[in-house]
This record gives sequence, C-alpha cells and structure tokens, in this order.
Amino acid sequence: QVQVVESGGGLVQPGGSLRLSCAASGSFFSINAMDWYRQAPGKQRELVATLSIAGTTNYADSVKGRFAISRDNAKNMVYLQMNNLTPEDTAVYYCRAIIRPTEREFSALYWGQGTQVTVSS
Repeated sequence: QVQVVESGGGLVQPGGSLRLSCAASGSFFSINAMDWYRQAPGKQRELVATLSIAGTTNYADSVKGRFAISRDNAKNMVYLQMNNLTPEDTAVYYCRAIIRPTEREFSALYWGQGTQVTVSS
C-alpha cells in the first residue's frame, strides 16, 4: 500500500525559513510527479509547487522566488524549501504524489495528511 507522509512544519517568524519533506513509501511501479499544495483556514486548497519526473518545475505566483521544490528520486522524497516566509504563507501544506501502482495500472493520486506551517511573530 502506498503512503505519502509530510514532515517539517512548525511555527516560524516572518522572514524565516522552513524546509518541508515528503516521503512516498510502499510498493509501487513508478512516481510520475510529486507536488506541494496548501490550504489556509477558510480558503480552498491551492497549488504551491510542482516537479515532474522530467525535472520541470512550476510555482504559484505568490511563492516564486521564495520557495524551491526539489526531489531525491533514490529516496522517493520531495522537499519544499520555503524562505522569507510571511503570515500569508500560514496553511496546512500537503504533498501530492502521482504514482503508478503497477506496470499494468494507470497512475493515481496519493495525498499526505498535511503538515501545519504557521508564520507569526
């Protein structure tokens, strides 16, 4: 069974940095992409950053130049380095993985449980 687990959230002051990690584990054929989303209180979940298997990245306009997504294929992990954080970045951050369970199956979406990031003085 595939599991996706985030870690690294916490409380940080404005202007500070955090690094989130996401690990995909279990039995599967391949990972096509691993992305980061976030959901602030009272708001819809939004895309933060994506990283395809080919290495193509995409960022929400609100985080461009401050956040960086990276991946360790050998460890089936993706990271989100967040710099110059602002209170508007406060949200639950979710990792989403597009995983092909077996060679004969289509890819499916797998979500982590989320990790809270709070930016406050």
